[in-house]
Amino acid sequence: MTAQITPDTGVLDNAMWESMIGAHLHLSEGTTRARRYLPTISPFVGVGDLSDQQTWADLVELIGPGEQVALPVEVSNLPDGWQDVTSGPGVQMVATETLKPRPEPEAIVLGAEDVPEMLELIDRTKPGPFAPETYRLGTYLGIRREGRLIAMAGERLHPPGWTEISAVCTDAEYRGEGLATRLVLAVAHGIYARGETPFLHAAATNTNAIELYKHLGFRLRTNITFTVVQSPGL
Repeated sequence: MTAQITPDTGVLDNAMWESMIGAHLHLSEGTTRARRYLPTISPFVGVGDLSDQQTWADLVELIGPGEQVALPVEVSNLPDGWQDVTSGPGVQMVATETLKPRPEPEAIVLGAEDVPEMLELIDRTKPGPFAPETYRLGTYLGIRREGRLIAMAGERLHPPGWTEISAVCTDAEYRGEGLATRLVLAVAHGIYARGETPFLHAAATNTNAIELYKHLGFRLRTNITFTVVQSPGL
C-alpha cells in the first residue's frame, strides 16, 4: 500500500483539541473551550484558545480545584492562581511517502478482554499514559509469544485526516527482533486503509525511538512542549 496525499497539517497544531471536538467527541466531556477524555480512557485534556480567560475558567470547572493537568503546549502568562508545575520537550512527526506500511501476520487485534495484559505490558515498558479503556480510542495490535503479550502498538489521537500511532512498546527480553517496527507498519497500514495519514509524538529525550521513526519514513514536523499546570486551590 502506498502513502496517500497528506491532509491539512494545520489541525496538528492542536491535535488533542481537534480530536476531542471531532472523532472522539463521544469519548470526551467538557465545553466548547475545554474538554478532557473520560477518566477511564486517558488523562489528557484539550483546550481551544488559551488567550481566552473563559477557557481557563472552563478548565477549572472541568478538572476541579488544585488538580494537575498536562497540556500539549508551552504555556506563558498563566492566570492568577494557576501554577506551572513542570514541562518537557517533545517532537511531533508525520509520515512521508517513504513509509512502507504493511500488515503483520503475527499481530492480533486487542480489546477489552486483553486490558489486564495491556496494562501489565505498559507498566513494564512505560511508553506513556495508558488507562483501562484507552483501547477505545482506536485499533490496538499486539504480538504474543507462548500466549503472553510481549509487544503492542495502537491508535490514539484522531484529528481530521490523521491518526496518531501510540503505545509502541516491547518487553525488554524481546527487543532487537524488530517487533516495534512490524507493529508500527501494521498500524500505519490500517490508518492508510481508511484514507488517513499517520503521525506520532515522542519525548525529545527518546532519541532511539526518534531515529527508528525516521528510518521507517517519518519526518520531524515540529518541536513541542508538554506542560503540567495546577489549577487554583480551594
